[in-house]
Amino acid sequence: MNFRWIETARGAKVRVFEGGRGTPLLFLHGAGGLLAENPFLEQLAQRYHVLSPELPGYGESTGETLLEDMLDFALHGWDVAEALQLEKPHVVGHSMGGMIAAEMACLAPRDLGKLVLAAPLGLWIPAAPVPDLFALLPHEAAQVLFHEPARGTALLTGGLDFRNLEALRDFYIGNVKRLGMAGKILFPIPNRRLAKRLYRLRAETLLVVGRSDRLVPAAYVTRWQELIPRAQLAWLDAAGHMLPYEEPEAFVGAVSHFLG
Repeated sequence: MNFRWIETARGAKVRVFEGGRGTPLLFLHGAGGLLAENPFLEQLAQRYHVLSPELPGYGESTGETLLEDMLDFALHGWDVAEALQLEKPHVVGHSMGGMIAAEMACLAPRDLGKLVLAAPLGLWIPAAPVPDLFALLPHEAAQVLFHEPARGTALLTGGLDFRNLEALRDFYIGNVKRLGMAGKILFPIPNRRLAKRLYRLRAETLLVVGRSDRLVPAAYVTRWQELIPRAQLAWLDAAGHMLPYEEPEAFVGAVSHFLG
């Protein structure tokens, strides 16, 4: 994937990873941001024109002070689409990105093609609370996020040599920035009343869920289906919450089958 820079109407400077040709597909990352390797984006780019912006505070994108609440995040998503001159793109969101994608689809229901929500956050069931991401220690995160925690640790750290103090410092500084941004819409719980707005959603929708997801309990799949009655559902057997990274081929297969 190559990257380019755009500036939104509000002044955020955003790095956008881009590849492929064809129908535009806007991919919105989760709270951890894009990892060092994102093979599923490369595979999607074999069929679509993939554009994956980094939120302000992630990577080298700036404009953190411009985003304060859920409406800001959703409008930022459409500002990015406008700056990229996209018309009715498919929107694919993972985890926190799924939450933002769903909000975008409710805000402007006729301005996107199809919608894919991969292990989305955004709903809240008091009887089945989502674990507190912000209370997890680094070694605990992989246990919650991945079907295979050992492999997940390697993916999260990008093969970081923890004996390299400078690299370790940069990793933790970046992690603090990312979680600081994510906390604006996920802390203390990922409930910004999205459920009240899903009645506005008109886009054909696919839910992609990992059977080993220990962050978002299975009860939420049922709740999403209740709130989006026409949504299709695809389960990935050997994946947890980080399903695009654990099962990239299966993830891309499910997405491509749905988008056509």
